[in-house]
Amino acid sequence: MTQLPEPISRRDRQQQTREALVFAARSVFSEDGYHAASLERIAREAGFSKGAVYSNFDGKSALFLAVMDQNLELAGADIRDPFERPANPASTGRDVADREGFPVEATQGFALATLEFIARAARDEVLAPQLHRRLEAVLGHYHDVALTSRPDGETLPAQEIGKLLAALDQGAGLILLSGDFLPDPAVFNAGMRRLVDPGRAIAEESADD
Repeated sequence: MTQLPEPISRRDRQQQTREALVFAARSVFSEDGYHAASLERIAREAGFSKGAVYSNFDGKSALFLAVMDQNLELAGADIRDPFERPANPASTGRDVADREGFPVEATQGFALATLEFIARAARDEVLAPQLHRRLEAVLGHYHDVALTSRPDGETLPAQEIGKLLAALDQGAGLILLSGDFLPDPAVFNAGMRRLVDPGRAIAEESADD
């Protein structure tokens, strides 16, 4: 006698619903932007009613933060020691798109939606602290790079170097979004290396000449 599979638990079913909504939301936010995206369309794309969104999230901002959290988790793997392996700026999402199979256009679309969300959240007393916590998490990745790769005798705190790394990386992403111009990867990596360890960077550049 064939044994029937055990019925899925309520908790697992809810988790599957949340994951489907987050997946659909990423697509809709990427296409429509934050402000124009509707919960009705997101629910429809996920195969649910709008009520399913409110059963799992407090509203559009909470759903957007959930997508942002997932994206930040994926992007964290691309913030690495620039001496180990040259890479595209993590802020552009290019490496995540290649690795996860996301269309580059969708990655850029969500980045634009994120700019919309930041402009709104920064003025909201409830959302601003939530946005700040996520920014701290992003800066933490850059701080780890600076902390593990800093040379002996470096007087600038690793936390400050991490902020400079973030500024260069995130700024590169903004340039791409505003003008569809990606900084030369070699120049970008040279800049990141010089922030982490100037002496080693210059020595390696001289050896390559």
